[in-house]
Amino acid sequence: MPEKACGETCPLPEGAPSGEKVSGAPPQGAEVALFRISGMSCAACAARIEKVLAHLPGVSEASVNFAAEKARVIYDPQKISPQKMVEAIRKEGYGLEPLVSERARVAVAIGGMSCAACVARLEKALSKLPGVFEVSVNLASGKAHIVYNSKVVGPPDFRRAIEAEGYSFLGLTEEAPEAAAVAEEARLKGLKRRLLVAWLLSPFIFVLSMEKLFPFVSRIPLETRHLVLFFLATPVEFYAGWEFLRGALKGLRHRTADMNTLVSLGTLSAYLYSTVVTFFPEVFRGAGLPLHVYYDSAAMIIAFVLLGRYLEVRARGRASEAVRRLLSLSPPVARVVRGDREFEIPAEALVPGDVVVVRPGERIPADGVILEGQTALDESMLTGESLPVEKGPGAKVIGGTLNLYGVFRFRVEKVGRETVLATIARLVEEAQGSKARIQRLADRVAGIFVPVVLTIAAVTLVVWYLLGPEPRITNALLSFVSVLVIACPCAMGLATPAAVMVGTGRAAELGILVKNALALEEGARVTVCVFDKTGTLTQGKPEVKGVFPAQGRTEEEVLKVAAALERHSEHPLSRAVVEAARGLELPEAREIEAEPGQGLSGKIEGEPILVGKPDWVGSQARIPQDLRNKIDREASFGRTVVLVAKGSEVIGGLSLADALRPEAVEVVKELKTLGLKVFMLTGDHRATAEAIARELTLDGFLAEVLPEDKARKIRELKAEGHRVMMVGDGVNDAPALAQADLGVALSSGTDIALESADVALMRPDLRLVPLTVRLCRATLRIIKQNLFWAFGYNVLAIPLAAGLLYPLWGLRLSPPIAAAAMALSSVSVVGNALRLKKISL
Repeated sequence: MPEKACGETCPLPEGAPSGEKVSGAPPQGAEVALFRISGMSCAACAARIEKVLAHLPGVSEASVNFAAEKARVIYDPQKISPQKMVEAIRKEGYGLEPLVSERARVAVAIGGMSCAACVARLEKALSKLPGVFEVSVNLASGKAHIVYNSKVVGPPDFRRAIEAEGYSFLGLTEEAPEAAAVAEEARLKGLKRRLLVAWLLSPFIFVLSMEKLFPFVSRIPLETRHLVLFFLATPVEFYAGWEFLRGALKGLRHRTADMNTLVSLGTLSAYLYSTVVTFFPEVFRGAGLPLHVYYDSAAMIIAFVLLGRYLEVRARGRASEAVRRLLSLSPPVARVVRGDREFEIPAEALVPGDVVVVRPGERIPADGVILEGQTALDESMLTGESLPVEKGPGAKVIGGTLNLYGVFRFRVEKVGRETVLATIARLVEEAQGSKARIQRLADRVAGIFVPVVLTIAAVTLVVWYLLGPEPRITNALLSFVSVLVIACPCAMGLATPAAVMVGTGRAAELGILVKNALALEEGARVTVCVFDKTGTLTQGKPEVKGVFPAQGRTEEEVLKVAAALERHSEHPLSRAVVEAARGLELPEAREIEAEPGQGLSGKIEGEPILVGKPDWVGSQARIPQDLRNKIDREASFGRTVVLVAKGSEVIGGLSLADALRPEAVEVVKELKTLGLKVFMLTGDHRATAEAIARELTLDGFLAEVLPEDKARKIRELKAEGHRVMMVGDGVNDAPALAQADLGVALSSGTDIALESADVALMRPDLRLVPLTVRLCRATLRIIKQNLFWAFGYNVLAIPLAAGLLYPLWGLRLSPPIAAAAMALSSVSVVGNALRLKKISL
């Protein structure tokens, strides 16, 4: 058989799935057992094992993952033990070994983070816990993703560690997905109130402090003006600025420093100095110092930084809205059938097996299979495809999709976090919480940033006081405060996570599921795109276009012999041959064996039969010359040829064609425009591959490649210095997808193929491939821009605030301007990331 025949040594049981199933929650009293499987050679083996396990007494559900070689079984421990399952599978000729899973993953919502220093502190604290393997804290999403040994450590330990560092533990996001959103909303309201107070009072403070700009102010006695300023500035400092003061106090208790420390130290310095001047003016008069107060600096710093933080929190909410929008699609109630009556129950109360009625305009509450009725569903939220999808009895439906017309009933199969919708939301959330390699530098700098800034501010204060112009104490204080408030660790902490969040969220909206931030980086750097042919460049529905018998043979004989063997295979070409022979009485074939990537052998009435690739069949049977000419001619048209041999003689052949996807030519052209070389990988005859490559104007092709050799071909391309993107179906191409720098799997809406791929396309539309490249490049470009801005801003702003240019040109920054610049820097980083939302097909 040509490309993608995968050692079908056992027939696939009818209706049995070959891929992984996302299982439902175990029934009460049931247990879950995980096993490692050995001896499987194809998807049919996986299906057979799954069927055997599912039929054991006491087993309520079994799912087998062929690619991962694992099985998950939900069973009643009162009726069956894992050892019985092992024995049953060993009788089938496979190995089954219990798998003790100690590695767990959890996402924790955290409140109170304000900058990159918070991220570094939390990662350090959580990493110190025994049993924690990996920690990734995301400032933009306010979450920590932790991989840990569940037998050593758990969520209660994470809570203690987080709270010991002075932050809020808002719960596990899977248990209370709305916790973080509720906390963020409450924080936004609090910020708004404080912001209102700051901006109501700060303009009055500014006017009363600037008598040169507003001469009428000088009519107010100085002592009176200072007292008024004190009473106006105090609520700004201690109410509007309480979030910064509280954060700084927490840091002080834990002997750490962050952005809150910088802002609090800067504003308190100005405020307390001004308070002493207000209530003890004689001390300054006695020392010959001017009676200057800096309430305006303290108030305007808080007003600007609060404004920046408010805008930043709002923008971060927009960055993570993709996941919230997905989760909000699930309807709150479902109409369930009990006997002859319908009852409305909460959607979360549904269980697998329930029969649900859906009317026009309603969203589907869970995943399942239609039992009766015809409808059209809007699945755009899942696949990005705006056209309605017609559905009827037996078709799968996905929770959260919209029923456009028609009443139908469906049987619930998956609920809660096991639904496709929840799985997508979880995958997107995990991707948003992952870290790109390029972020490592920012993380290292963030860990030492605040102590370095505090040191620079202290040096600035001393230098200005000892060497600066008069009034020295005033200039020293203003420069000290400016350095503290202009430094912005926020921008560094948000530069990469904000772009990753928006990029992966936008990708999900377009029907592209990205596994992690590393995939975004790799996707931006690929130089070669390799397409699998069958089912990827082609539609995966081949048809028999012709039957050519050898002299003295008939078309019917050739077709019957071929179909007798091919009906035992699940390969697309095999199905096409069987379909062509529909209505014919097929002889019984015995001793069928599959030669992966080549074809099938067997016996009919004791006579050896071969059906498969011309080279493979021709190596064991004689091919008449007239058939050789026919093979070459069919291959030149881009058709696949299958030969049929009886005994030592080839009795004829079949030509099959799988139509190219209509968008294939356009996609190849666009990938070339993006600067990529485009190749095709196929198990087909060279002439067939050459014809398709010519039609698509490919840069090259690799023909007659066996399934097991695909990964080796990818390795060879990488060894030549190429960064390779492999596009396949996610099942047969799993090794090649895993070997590529970026593996892209074409999925259906109900099958998320991220086992071995880095990116899953949620609909079989090749136009999503160049869109993936464009999105990855745009995201990496935004990350680099953000990091350049964050580092460049701090490198330039801190020396300017310290007064480094003052001796040359008399340039220096006042604290309010420094605060405005700092607020602008973090907002601009998030705003720049939000530009990714504009990317479209």
